[in-house]
Amino acid sequence: MPQLVHLMKQLGYPTSLEKLKSRFSNIQSQLNYYTLVAELNNKAVGMFGLCHNLFYEYGSSYVRIGSFIVGADHRRKGVGGKLIHGAEKWAMEQEVTQIMLNSGKREDFSIQQII
Repeated sequence: MPQLVHLMKQLGYPTSLEKLKSRFSNIQSQLNYYTLVAELNNKAVGMFGLCHNLFYEYGSSYVRIGSFIVGADHRRKGVGGKLIHGAEKWAMEQEVTQIMLNSGKREDFSIQQII
């Protein structure tokens, strides 16, 4: 879990170990959430956070990739591809029609700019 704190910081969401443990405890209690962690030599080097949701617009469901990070030292080495494969496998098990990806936290963009 301590390595996930470092990955979350790289993703743009700094947190403490205590806060992350609490967050993961809540997430793991929800059956529609799924977390994939890529490890190398017993060290977390990447993570995917997935959520199975229902569409309002259609009679089907989708998986949203809410968190996707590969540690800076492990990029371009196939880690992300393996995480994507694992996410696709879980999504197919949920019988979804789409997979959606949230893309990044941007410092230069806020909700106030579009209202």
